[in-house]
Amino acid sequence: MKTLKKLYKEFFGLKEQTSKDGSMFHVDDKDVENMKKMAQAAQQVKQALGEDENIDEAQLINNITDYRGGVEFVLRDPSAAQAVVDEIQQWTAKKGITLVTKKISKSGKVVYMYFRLGQDPSSEAQKVQGYLSQMPELKHFRFNVRQPKKKIQPQI
Repeated sequence: MKTLKKLYKEFFGLKEQTSKDGSMFHVDDKDVENMKKMAQAAQQVKQALGEDENIDEAQLINNITDYRGGVEFVLRDPSAAQAVVDEIQQWTAKKGITLVTKKISKSGKVVYMYFRLGQDPSSEAQKVQGYLSQMPELKHFRFNVRQPKKKIQPQI
């Protein structure tokens, strides 16, 4: 293995970088100070922008394999239900995902959306999951297909 490694280094003109103590990696005190300063600066920027480190992201209850077109989610603020639905509808239209049904509960807290399944449901599920999980307006969501209520036919 050493001969192969040596041939590879010679061919590409590569050299290993080692420190004085013989180890391949060495962190200098000056590097540690610079890293601390950068972390402090990043923290100051977050505070200036008003970003909170403990932002709750929407949690997915089911797995991607459970996706069959239906998504059900709970909102933190029921008064923003229509705005959130419109935003999701615009995003899905841009991504080429067709919305079939949308239902907002009377309280406005629970929303159900059903999308037409495309050629690749798994990538579609990943897109939907990624978009919904980053929305701060959602408390949690899950892939769920509500079955329409069947009318009972009288037997004759």
